[in-house]
Amino acid sequence: MSETTLSFLLGIGIILLFLIPYIRSMKKKEARTKERLKETQSKRQDKALLQHPIINQSLCIGCGICVDSCPEGDVLGLIDGKATIIHGSHCVGHGKCAENCPVGAIEVGLGDISQREDIPQLSPDFETNIPGVYIIGELSGLALIKNAISHGVTSMDHIYKTEPQNSNAEFDVVIIGAGPAGLSAALRAIELGLKYMVLDQNQPGGTILQYPRRKLVLVQPVELPLYGSLEKGEYSKEDLLEIWKKVIADQKVQLLSGYKLTGISGETGNFSVETSSGPASASKVVLALGRRGSPRKLGITGEDLSKVMYKLMDAETYKNRKILVVGGGDSAIEAALGLAHQTGNEVTLSYRKENFFRLKARNEKNIEKAISEKLLNVVFNSSPTKIDQHSVSLKTEDGALELDNEFVFIFAGGELPFPLLNSIGIEFGKKVEAIT
Repeated sequence: MSETTLSFLLGIGIILLFLIPYIRSMKKKEARTKERLKETQSKRQDKALLQHPIINQSLCIGCGICVDSCPEGDVLGLIDGKATIIHGSHCVGHGKCAENCPVGAIEVGLGDISQREDIPQLSPDFETNIPGVYIIGELSGLALIKNAISHGVTSMDHIYKTEPQNSNAEFDVVIIGAGPAGLSAALRAIELGLKYMVLDQNQPGGTILQYPRRKLVLVQPVELPLYGSLEKGEYSKEDLLEIWKKVIADQKVQLLSGYKLTGISGETGNFSVETSSGPASASKVVLALGRRGSPRKLGITGEDLSKVMYKLMDAETYKNRKILVVGGGDSAIEAALGLAHQTGNEVTLSYRKENFFRLKARNEKNIEKAISEKLLNVVFNSSPTKIDQHSVSLKTEDGALELDNEFVFIFAGGELPFPLLNSIGIEFGKKVEAIT
């Protein structure tokens, strides 16, 4: 055997020495990924609710960078050498997978929305099928503060460019909602010299107001008009609300609270915005309502008692209490965990389904740990039937269950604004072309 042949065989041997264990390791990892996908499919957790990675399989090279870069941990995995959505319900649309993909095989979007009854038809400028009416922020189907701020700026730029010259309306634009989307729209309106008004049924802050005290919110770097950069990776609820408060005061933002939208009539250049506190005349309208809506009630006896609440502001104020939390979403889980970690609390979580479906990765991990450590009690397939001053009754698979109780927190979602939007004439489903 020649020296060249020997060197070649030795090289092949060295390659195989490292390659075979690598291939075995990858096959084991892929097998675990497939099992995880089966598990999420069985729990209906594989599909994303809002924006999510859209993967071009013909471009994907299976490097796995997208898998490792996801802040939520297990949204993506590799199957048959291609990136695949494994736990879509964990995706909140950070877009790190798309940013880090070396071949541009991923974009973050909503995908095919033709059958979605909760995603409105929107032009690239966020104008609805009704000329002059815009939808921005989470209600558009795209979450995250970065998107909300961008939507506000984009919609207002389009309004400025297309503002009719013969309008007799009191305002160039009325903005409904004072969360990140509505506030950014107002700030951009100030920059452009538009006559505007912001109306909200609550105080400024939007969904952030519902967060527990000191909750950390992930914020991607973004420019807030007339304020500057939001550059930190995380902000506490209090920090964000302080930013809104400061910019509202500094820029003298025209904002009225206690105005709940009840309808919109008229046409572009002459809209009448009907609210619970009276009408407003506007050339154009921007809806930044969010998707949370008013808290949904259970409709059971005792729900009007003072011990029943629909949001938890500060878990630390509850100690040595018997507490029931109703719901299975992230808000319910975070509230239950926060309360369970306070001294002496006995916390029961009641959820009407057989398991949790669409939790953030961190919340899913924490609730599983809390259950295993018996930090709280979870009753699946259950629902409250009656609330008394010192007890609460649950309907379970094993019959009625009565618990001693001092406080009840209900997280049953919100009364979403879709019926109102339908009554206005806003259409849902496949996106329309830009309206000019």
